[in-house]
Amino acid sequence: MNLLLFGKPGAGKGTQAPRLAAELDVGTLATGDVLRNAAREGTPLGKKAREFMDRGDLVPDDVILGIVGETLRRPEYANGVILDGVVRTVPQAEGMARVLESLGRELDAVLCFEIEGDEIVQRLAARTVCTRCQTPYTGRPDGSTCDKCGGTLARRTDDDPDAIRNRLAVYEKQTAPVFDWYQRNGTRIVTVKAVGDVGAVTQRALRALGR
Repeated sequence: MNLLLFGKPGAGKGTQAPRLAAELDVGTLATGDVLRNAAREGTPLGKKAREFMDRGDLVPDDVILGIVGETLRRPEYANGVILDGVVRTVPQAEGMARVLESLGRELDAVLCFEIEGDEIVQRLAARTVCTRCQTPYTGRPDGSTCDKCGGTLARRTDDDPDAIRNRLAVYEKQTAPVFDWYQRNGTRIVTVKAVGDVGAVTQRALRALGR
C-alpha cells in the first residue's frame, strides 16, 4: 500500500507513521529524513541538497522528488510506503504523482487527520522533539532522553503558540489546496479524527482503511 499522510501541523502524522507502517508492513518516508540521509551518503542529488541546506535555503522540489524517487527504489519499500510530510504544495503533489508513475506505482489513499486548531496549539505547546532523530513526545520535559535513539529532547522554537498559529495560517494557504487537488484527481480520501489516545487513533485509521 502506498499511503500519503495529510493534515495540519501537529495533527499526529509523525507519531502515526511508524505505527501504521508496522501494522501495514511497509516503509515510512519523511522528507527531512531522506534529505539528511542523501546528504550524508553523498549521492549526487544529496550533494545538491546539502548546498541548499548549508545555506539555509529551501531545497527545490525537483531535488526533493528526485531523492524520494531514488529512495523508493530500495528493497524496504517493495511492499509500499507511508509518505509523511512529502507533499505540502500542489506542485509537489503533481511531482509525486510523476515519481510514483515512473516506478509503476500509484497512490492508494490519502489519510487525512482531522483536528481543530485550538487542540493543535495545546498539543504542540506541550511537545518536545528529539534533537537527533526528530521523534516527537508529549509531556516530556526539555533535556529528557529519547527512547528511540538516546538523543536529547528539546522544545522546538516553532512550537511557541504564536508560531503555531502562523504555521496553521501557512498550512491553510499553501497545503490545504493539496487536499482539493487529490479530490479532483480521483484519489481515495480517508479521514480520521486525530484526537484521543495515540493507539486509538491508529486503530481508527486502520479501520477507515479497511484493515
